Amino acid sequence: MEPPAGAGGPQAKAAQPLPKPARVKNKLPAAVQITAEQIVREAQAQEEAAYRAPAQKLADQAELDEYRLERRKYFEDLVRRERWKLTTWSKYARWEAQQGDLRRARSVWERALEVDHRETKLWVGYAEMEMKAQCVNHARNLWDRAVTLLPRVDQLWYKYVHMEEMLEDVSAARAIFERWMRWEPDEQAWRAYINMEMRYKQTERARRVYERLCATLPSTKVFVSWAMFEVKFGTRAAARAVYEQAVEILGEEEDVDREELFMRFAEFEVRAKEHERARAIFRLALELLPKAQSRRLYERYSSFEKQRGDKASIESVVVAKRRQQYEAAVEQSPSNYDAWFDYVRLEEGAEAEAVTRDDYLARVREVYERAVANVPPAAEKRYWRRYVWLWINYALFEELEAGDVARARQVYAAALKLVPHAHFTFGKLWVLAAKLELRALDLKAFRKLMGRALGVAPRRKIYRAYIEVELQLGAVDRCRTLYGKRLQWSPGDASSWTDYAELEASLGETERARAIYELAVEQPVLDAPEAVWRAFIDFEIAEGEYERARALYERLLQRTAHVKVWLSYALFEMNVPLPEEGAAGGGDDDARRQVALSERVAAARAVFRRAEEGFKARAVDGETNGEERVALLEAWLDAERAWKGLGDAAAIQAKMPRRVKRKRQLYTDAGDAAGFEEYYDYAWPEEGGAKGGLKILEAARAWKRKREEMEQAAAAGGGGDGGAAGGAAG
Repeated sequence: MEPPAGAGGPQAKAAQPLPKPARVKNKLPAAVQITAEQIVREAQAQEEAAYRAPAQKLADQAELDEYRLERRKYFEDLVRRERWKLTTWSKYARWEAQQGDLRRARSVWERALEVDHRETKLWVGYAEMEMKAQCVNHARNLWDRAVTLLPRVDQLWYKYVHMEEMLEDVSAARAIFERWMRWEPDEQAWRAYINMEMRYKQTERARRVYERLCATLPSTKVFVSWAMFEVKFGTRAAARAVYEQAVEILGEEEDVDREELFMRFAEFEVRAKEHERARAIFRLALELLPKAQSRRLYERYSSFEKQRGDKASIESVVVAKRRQQYEAAVEQSPSNYDAWFDYVRLEEGAEAEAVTRDDYLARVREVYERAVANVPPAAEKRYWRRYVWLWINYALFEELEAGDVARARQVYAAALKLVPHAHFTFGKLWVLAAKLELRALDLKAFRKLMGRALGVAPRRKIYRAYIEVELQLGAVDRCRTLYGKRLQWSPGDASSWTDYAELEASLGETERARAIYELAVEQPVLDAPEAVWRAFIDFEIAEGEYERARALYERLLQRTAHVKVWLSYALFEMNVPLPEEGAAGGGDDDARRQVALSERVAAARAVFRRAEEGFKARAVDGETNGEERVALLEAWLDAERAWKGLGDAAAIQAKMPRRVKRKRQLYTDAGDAAGFEEYYDYAWPEEGGAKGGLKILEAARAWKRKREEMEQAAAAGGGGDGGAAGGAAG
């Protein structure tokens, strides 16, 4: 059943809403400000005095016994309730000691130790009580028990030794240290033992403790401390022996501060004026330590060499610094081949630093091997270009510097095996590897390697190098065979045809050369046909076959009417010698030369005129060739001026056009008008009237187009009005 409305109860009380928080209407600052300091001061001023119990005065022994009985009962109740609270036990024992009852105090301490014998404070308090009471043997027994139960607590040992020293029993203190050292404590305990021996001038005993310390806890800090001890209380030889022992023990350890050890050793030798020893230590350290762990050592070495070294020593320091920089660079980016190149050059130039030549070669080879081990990750030639040069430099170093042809051959073989020839190759690598065999006087191996290169990855550079060597050897038939294979491999390579023809021409085989040129110009596809035609024409001119050269120009003009061909043809006609020039005639030589010059001018002018007519005809057909025609006329004008009396520069000047600015209509992809653009064109003298007529035609077309647009707009407007009227009538 539900309770009646208005019934009380806990649920009803819980359902009552909480009162709303009071709203602060006035948020202005109070007139009187109260600080925290003022509140604290007022609280202290109004504080009541603390209650103090009245002092008790004991009149006789009976009252004293009653007081002690109450206190003992109080402490017993406390330790019974708070058995594990050791401070209560300590207070109880100290109170008994203050009462002069050592027997009861010892009993309390022993009961406390039964609760927790691992608490150091209990042992210390117990022993200090015995020492205050001058119970030495009791204190010794306590310290002995303590260090037996807690041998790893250094405080107990220190207190024990301190007590024996206070009693001036040095032998007992030494025995305690010896007992402690068998537990192999930390370095501080050993140093306390050494300091005790030195307080009593026992230098030899302290030295033996140092030896045991270095054998137990070898570290840079310990050995340096021992060496400084020997410097102060022993001899330099003994200190040097300590450092040498440290290097022998710690030289290969990774978890110690070897840099600090070598620096201290070198500084010791510097102070002893043993500069050569110090230099040897610095160099040994730089060889043993990784570059990242020897920065301070290198800086100290640089400073040392600048102060006491000669030129060679300073250069050695610079080389070491550069070596460190390159090591960091190649470690950060192994594929940074530029850094490897710099590193290799550094090592190749540091021969004077090496002890022997074998060491020098080994160091350079080691850097080369590390460099070429970083193969590019992708089979793309742009990543391999710098990398392959590492192999090439490696092989050249072996051949030229080391004088080891066999190793150079192995380097080339490894490089050729590594390059992915299916994707790309390096002709220079093949050529250098083959020429190594040639320098080794092994012609058979050279030809074999070049043949392998042409079989695996034929390249123009390989063919040229192979043919060049065979030509130097006088093997003309081999050269012809190689050219034939080259043309089969790449018939569209213009340089292959021209090189082959030039070879035959150099051998005096004119017909062979001409036949090769004829085959070349008949090829359907050439990468540079203009080079073949130019070489063919130059060949005929060199042979004195001017009619053949003229015929070649005519054939070339049938294929292309480029302005450069016309200009070259005209230049040929201007310079070709005529038969009249070669004839001997005594006094008529000037007349003959004048006649020959007139004929050359006429021939060249005819070529220029043909070229101009051709450009005119192409302009009528709609081809844009204004720039080429202007270039032709400028060359023609220069020629007429050069001919002086035979030239007619004014006639050519009259043919030159004017450069004018014009506009043309632009259209979008959809065919709509998109405005106009300005451009420069040439106005030719013979086109003056035609241009005017064209302008009239263009204006007429524009007027017609505008009229049609207006008619269409009017028709569209009339149709709209009619439709509206019809709708209203309906």
